[in-house]
Amino acid sequence: MNQIMNVFDEIVRQQKNNKAVGITSICSANPQVLETSLLYAHKTGNVALIESTSNQVNQFGGYTGMTPAVFVDYLRNIAEQIGFPDERLLIGGDHLGPNVWKKESAVSAMKKARVLVNNYVNAGYKKIHIDTSMSCSDDPQDQPLEPQIIAERTADLISISESNFSQLGHQTNYIRYIIGSEVPPPGGMQGDEAPAMPTKPEMVRETIELTRHALDQRGLASVWERVIAIVVQPGVEYGDQMIIDYVPGAAAGLKNYIESINGMIYEAHSTDYQTRSALKHLVEDHFAILKVGPALTFAYREAIYALALIEEELFATNRDWQPSNIIDTLEAEMLDNPEYWQDYYRGTEQMKNFSRHYSFSDRIRYYWLEKRVQLSLNHLLKNLQSVEIPLSLLSQFLPDQFHRIRLGKLDNKPKSIIHDSISRVLQDYNFACGKG
Repeated sequence: MNQIMNVFDEIVRQQKNNKAVGITSICSANPQVLETSLLYAHKTGNVALIESTSNQVNQFGGYTGMTPAVFVDYLRNIAEQIGFPDERLLIGGDHLGPNVWKKESAVSAMKKARVLVNNYVNAGYKKIHIDTSMSCSDDPQDQPLEPQIIAERTADLISISESNFSQLGHQTNYIRYIIGSEVPPPGGMQGDEAPAMPTKPEMVRETIELTRHALDQRGLASVWERVIAIVVQPGVEYGDQMIIDYVPGAAAGLKNYIESINGMIYEAHSTDYQTRSALKHLVEDHFAILKVGPALTFAYREAIYALALIEEELFATNRDWQPSNIIDTLEAEMLDNPEYWQDYYRGTEQMKNFSRHYSFSDRIRYYWLEKRVQLSLNHLLKNLQSVEIPLSLLSQFLPDQFHRIRLGKLDNKPKSIIHDSISRVLQDYNFACGKG
């Protein structure tokens, strides 16, 4: 366990020696994304950092229906099935704080946030991102929450984590903490909002100083050496149909500032859809923890939709098939249960229809595990597993995979094709983090 935590410590050490190394943080509960990520880490010999967010996984189940302990078991079961070694599996918690309960009073929301952190620590999470930047119902609503209050609430939750961890009886505290919050909303921007600018270095300085002081006031000064990163906005973002690429010069102030802070690097959220070179520049500028989620499920959807179009073409010569109708099934599921997309997609009904299926925000990712979607998806895979997919159709609908199949580097099977589509995203992150 100490060995795996050295991964973070070593990244920080090398970053302070001006070495462009980093780690990819996979933030997804999609089983195919998780399986592919573990297979890819196994193949490349890397540690796999998998994270769940507080709205995905919490003491009430979150939108996945899983508590922290259940998620850890779920993840380890996937790892065991593919032979991925447990000692290379690193599990983190993201945005742990009152966000899920922010419509309640601060007292009520923080009480639940303490239970949330307790549950994550008890489940064996090793990387904990504390985020208390959101206002609760009785906080001022006409302005951002005061930095002092954010720092005090952050220290409150870290103290809960530390106290609970000490009761577990471990000799060495392996938990590493991340503080701060990115400016853009999780899951991408909505509509035509103005893109967030890079965080000002003075705001980073204030967050660090206030949080450190709040920990000192609680007798937790020694914990600071395990606060290894701060989340800031480097100037990257994506939305419904837009991508804002990283511009290194615009974040020069952030780069220069963190070089003066011992033991700390940046964690960058919303790095989905960045180019390979942009990701590399982020790591070079000390954004050494790169979080990705929707880009992986977007690649998953692309593969499924391409396979659905192939199924449609093959149906003409396979009349004994029952078509899966996976795309229509997803549309019906989203219309019957609009809670995960209706506040994110705007415009005419035609525009909303387009966004439901093709938006970079990828709100469709919330629907893959629904029962009728799973039945339809399994039917699609069964249909295509029973035939040799014609190369001509692969060339038409999956040209990248077509070339790999032609070279003998990929099996002409639907599940292999899906894994390959997801892996192409992971390859860019692996390159950026100095792993390939």
